[in-house]
Amino acid sequence: MSQTNPSPEDPQLTDDLPPAPEREKPMGFWDHLEELRGVIVKSVIAFIVAAVLIGAFIKEFNDVLLWPLQTVQKDYPGLVIELGTQKVMEVFSMIIQMCVLGGLVIAAPAILFFIGQFVAPALTEKEMRAVLPMCVSALILFLLGAAFGFFLLMPKTIQVAVELNQTFNLALRWTAGDYYSTLSWLVLGVGAAFEFPLIIVLLVWLGIMSTAFLRKYRRHAVVAIFVMAAIITPTPDPVTQTIFAIPLYALFEISILASSRIEKKRQGAARFGN
Repeated sequence: MSQTNPSPEDPQLTDDLPPAPEREKPMGFWDHLEELRGVIVKSVIAFIVAAVLIGAFIKEFNDVLLWPLQTVQKDYPGLVIELGTQKVMEVFSMIIQMCVLGGLVIAAPAILFFIGQFVAPALTEKEMRAVLPMCVSALILFLLGAAFGFFLLMPKTIQVAVELNQTFNLALRWTAGDYYSTLSWLVLGVGAAFEFPLIIVLLVWLGIMSTAFLRKYRRHAVVAIFVMAAIITPTPDPVTQTIFAIPLYALFEISILASSRIEKKRQGAARFGN
């Protein structure tokens, strides 16, 4: 008695097959290029919307950015600090700077989301479990660093500058362009500096670095952190640099703890696999 083998078109056989994972959608080179173009377009739109939003409320946004200066002025009632311009186009450069940098910061979460959507299908479940928390941590660390630079380092920098000018009986003739350049450097620079623990954790996760190496060269890390603080802080004031270096060193120690957990999980998985 002969048996007929079911054909690939057999509906019964098709029903028995497990559904293909959605993230394993086969795509050609041009499909990937088209998706990349979509990510770029959506990211640019998000940036433009954020920049236009800041431009629409530029006066209110400027009032927020002046908070560090106004805070220091309260401590010196007799001191008048009035920002001015020295060039005809300086005010336009100031507005463009606020819209561009502010738009990038506001649009950053949306841009990261679009990039994540593009990269996610190529990652395994294990990689997704590692990459997703790392992306969230990167955003949180950047915001913490930006807030630290805005609410603490910028007022401290202005205070040191004011006291030094008073020591030498110098008149304060600060320009708006110089103020906003210093503010942008501190806020964005400190926000970026707060990302370095993630780089350490990533290197340990990839097996390039180990916690034993980090502990061995802890003293060298302290020196590197103070060098980083000296580069990012615009004043040579050791107090301001120390204030910045303290949270950086704390993040370094936290990165060692996180790296140690990664190594323990890796060793446990290796023993379980054996």
